[in-house]
Amino acid sequence: MTRARNSLWQTFRELRGNPRACVWTEPLWGLSVALVLPYASVFMLALGLRDEQIGFLATVAMLSQVCFGLAGGIITDRLGRRATTAWFDVIAWVIPCLLWAFAQNFWFFLAASLVNGALQVTQNSWDCLMVEDAERGQITRIYSLVKVAADCSALFAPLAAVLVAQFGLEPAVRILYINAAVVMTAKIIWLYLWSTETRQGRIRKEATRGQSVWSLLAGYRGALGLLLRSRGSLLALVIAALTAAVTLVNGTFWQVVANQHLHVPDALLPFFPMIRSVLSALFFFTLIPRLTTAVDLKRAALWGFGVYLAGQLTLVAIPAPDGAATTSTYAFLGLCLLLDSFGAGMLFLLSESLVALHVDAGERSRVMALQRTCIMLAAAPFGWISGWLSGIDRTYPFVLTAVLLVVGFVLAAARWVPTRPDVDTLLSSTEPA
Repeated sequence: MTRARNSLWQTFRELRGNPRACVWTEPLWGLSVALVLPYASVFMLALGLRDEQIGFLATVAMLSQVCFGLAGGIITDRLGRRATTAWFDVIAWVIPCLLWAFAQNFWFFLAASLVNGALQVTQNSWDCLMVEDAERGQITRIYSLVKVAADCSALFAPLAAVLVAQFGLEPAVRILYINAAVVMTAKIIWLYLWSTETRQGRIRKEATRGQSVWSLLAGYRGALGLLLRSRGSLLALVIAALTAAVTLVNGTFWQVVANQHLHVPDALLPFFPMIRSVLSALFFFTLIPRLTTAVDLKRAALWGFGVYLAGQLTLVAIPAPDGAATTSTYAFLGLCLLLDSFGAGMLFLLSESLVALHVDAGERSRVMALQRTCIMLAAAPFGWISGWLSGIDRTYPFVLTAVLLVVGFVLAAARWVPTRPDVDTLLSSTEPA
């Protein structure tokens, strides 16, 4: 197979059907929710919330995702992949964005966090919609393209910086949340019109027609058995859980430590995720494919955990300036972004792909829903814990993530289970252009 055929660019051009609809609409994330994410925690602080409350809200959001995640497989089978994705994207994103836009106190954020948990339903249905009709050898490349699309969408981050500089933090963030609700609505409509129900989705809709919710819930026993009997699935589950916990802490408190501890101005905050995303996209087209061409992904996992650990330790070690952030502060943050972008990108690819690879095709929605429920349940406590730690010292949450990454590195080194032999073409297809 030629290098050109294996490239992500080639895959992007050749995508058809549901994979194309899912991947090609993903950049709209950058014009909606991604624009406001860098300011989410700082916005809460501006409205008077404490670090402990922000951490508590992160845990509540995770627990809400656990509840929705458990029901996600049933809903996805009953409504179909396409309809579930449309309806629950509205519930999970449009409604919470409006709540955040008009938030006045802690209770607005609590309500939004509870409703936002529905994202686990649409994540499950969206994954099924994207990969069920795709060639098995394309799955890793498709997930790579999704990550690249999300990363490239961060190029729109300067728009948020301009708004904050022009109107101030609070008014600008409210505008950004309203914009997110509008753009997400357009994304939902576009994806629905461009996609079709998958073959497995039609089979599951027919199979679950007339069945009670309780009988469908009982079906999780079989899905749990499939999960527990596979050592590879259990390892993938642990890697995904550790990745989710580290992502939760970083997504909640990275901007806080940069703004409140290292004194980075508000207007500069969106540039950090933008730089991280650009670096991550570059790694996906260069170094990461070279480390994921072998069937056994153990080396890739060790590199991912090790480099991400180095990035978190670097962040903890940055000395806090007496006044405004200094040149050395920005230099150290740049090094953090370089290390984090590679480590997080590698672990994202592994956590998503390894979970998908070990799923039985006939029970994909229920097994993946069960897996995501376990992942969210394991990660949920770390929101509250990191909030409590941040209240003591704003660098402590990243000491916690460093410990989690050490655990992941040790497990990958000592307990790795090679992927099945029949997925060799799946992984070799990520060779760079």
